[in-house]
Formats: sequence, structure tokens, C-alpha cells
Amino acid sequence: MNGVALVVRHILRPGHEDAFDALTSSTLESIAACEPGTLVYAVHTVADQPLQRVFYELYADRAAFEAHEAFPHMRKFLAERPAHIESVEVDLLDTTAVHAVRTP
Repeated sequence: MNGVALVVRHILRPGHEDAFDALTSSTLESIAACEPGTLVYAVHTVADQPLQRVFYELYADRAAFEAHEAFPHMRKFLAERPAHIESVEVDLLDTTAVHAVRTP
């Protein structure tokens, strides 16, 4: 697999949890509707860390990732995100092995 994967860690501004989660939710709806090359886009909360959100993203290839970044819904998310976060950290991952559950 030549996929591109990222882990993105957000530290939210206190009091911005609901607004950030709403922005994320609307963005996810557009990702699901418009991005066939986005294989996984999962948003996680962290136990006992209410201001943290961790995204796991998996794209079919580099072109799918670049297309994801260019979509209007992602441009909107990236433009509005700074109002809600204190920091963001992005790790680009190399895929070395994969097990995927196949659905019928």
C-alpha cells in the first residue's frame, strides 16, 4: 500500500470544545460526500484530556491527500481552526504493514 497517513493532535482553547467539534462534524460530512481517496478520517477525544482532539487520517495516495487539502470544506476548516486551538502537531506516517477489515 502506498497510502499517506497522518496523526494530528489539537489542543483546544478552553471553552471552544463545542465550536471546534461542530466545525469538525460539518467538515467530516463533506469529506464523506466528496473524497473517495480519503479512506479513514477519524476524530478522537482523549481520556481525561477534554481539550485534546486527535485525528487519524489515511489517504489512498499522495494525490488523494493533496486533493483533500484543496477541497473548499478543508480550506474553510483550516481557516476557522485557529480561532479554536492553542496548538496543533502533525505527524506524517509511513505505512509499513496493513490489516484492513473487508466488508461484503
